[in-house]
Amino acid sequence: MFEIGRSCEVDKDKTAYWLLIKGNKILMFKDKLQFTLPEIELYNLSNKLLRSRYLDRVEGRSCYVAELTSDTDAPEGMSFYDLRPLLGQIPDELFFLAGKAYQILHWDRTHKFCSQCGVQMENMMDEMAKLCPSCGFVNYPRISPAIIVAITKGHEILLANGSRFPTNFYSVLAGFVEPGETFEECVQREVVEEVGLKVKNIQYFGSQPWPFPDSLMVGFTAEYESGNINIDRKEILAAEWFTADQLPLVPGIGSIARRLIDWFKYKETSSEDGN
Repeated sequence: MFEIGRSCEVDKDKTAYWLLIKGNKILMFKDKLQFTLPEIELYNLSNKLLRSRYLDRVEGRSCYVAELTSDTDAPEGMSFYDLRPLLGQIPDELFFLAGKAYQILHWDRTHKFCSQCGVQMENMMDEMAKLCPSCGFVNYPRISPAIIVAITKGHEILLANGSRFPTNFYSVLAGFVEPGETFEECVQREVVEEVGLKVKNIQYFGSQPWPFPDSLMVGFTAEYESGNINIDRKEILAAEWFTADQLPLVPGIGSIARRLIDWFKYKETSSEDGN
């Protein structure tokens, strides 16, 4: 079990854990579904580092993330893997630690210069932030909030096939929050824009970090109020009402989208059993 602390002191001892990332891929051992945090000195990769950042304390050790050059070869017995497919394949606490590492590295890479005066930013030592030595502007890691909502109508749930989805893959609706919006207003707007429906009884469900690259998914449930399905044909290619026993191909275990769909299935099963 991970013991995540709040210390931001950089302790570069030889027992530190390192999460190593090349492009959009993370280094893992080939023979284990369990994600393993390698010690960078063990594999002599220090000359391949582009940048690194302190993350947190893991099992009493300092934990860092480092970006490797594009020509870095994986050490023997290891390989670089896309992070997203690992959801549900490795323990959740490891996946989201790796996601945090990916998100912090993305922020570090894309915010090298001050957005106010253009001077190169410096890392602050007492918190996860960057300071402009010229104008004093402070930049923190970006988080982009988005809603994701399960809409039900009686014994059916609305699922949609998005333009970025694999063929025949369906999920619940989602979208980014716009400036000045509440989460509930975002739910209403996104549903109208994507499928032309109005919803009611919007209820908070849960949240999940989604580091692709920096989202925070805030989940809701809602009930159909009025309207006919009218897809936007840009983000949504198809949308239909499905019963719990006739669901299409849906997201894998571990995502909040799947949790929302499983909530619907459980609710329907419980109602059938009279609970």
